[in-house]
Amino acid sequence: MRTVLNILNFVLGGFLTTLSWLLATVVSIICIFTLPLTRSCWEITKLSLVPYGNEAIHVDELEPGNKSVLLNTGGTLLNILWLIFFGWWLCLLHIAAGITQCLTIIGIPVGIANFKIAAIALWPVGRRVVPVETARAAREANARRRFQ
Repeated sequence: MRTVLNILNFVLGGFLTTLSWLLATVVSIICIFTLPLTRSCWEITKLSLVPYGNEAIHVDELEPGNKSVLLNTGGTLLNILWLIFFGWWLCLLHIAAGITQCLTIIGIPVGIANFKIAAIALWPVGRRVVPVETARAAREANARRRFQ
């Protein structure tokens, strides 16, 4: 089922959103001061291409033992830089693609996936794209650790 939905996503406009993420990745490589954003661009490019079966999860949820105030502060500053240069137009692109896809009944699941990626597009630094199963296991382990 995931494969069918990923193909449907690609056909119904996912290739345009993926190309826009690739463009943002290339621009972040070319502009020296945005080089730290490249990893986040590439991670969300993968999610835009194959949204079903993958999920963006914050690194603090994946590796709770490696939390660092300094890294979180740097990530926040990078996210602000990201929002100014790339985030707003990528978010608008995903919203427009989602609305367009939701106009057809078959495109509604793909449109909903684009709305989820639109939210991630605003604040992506510190997120990693992992399989859904890995994200679920990380969240369950964090919940067990918190409530013991």
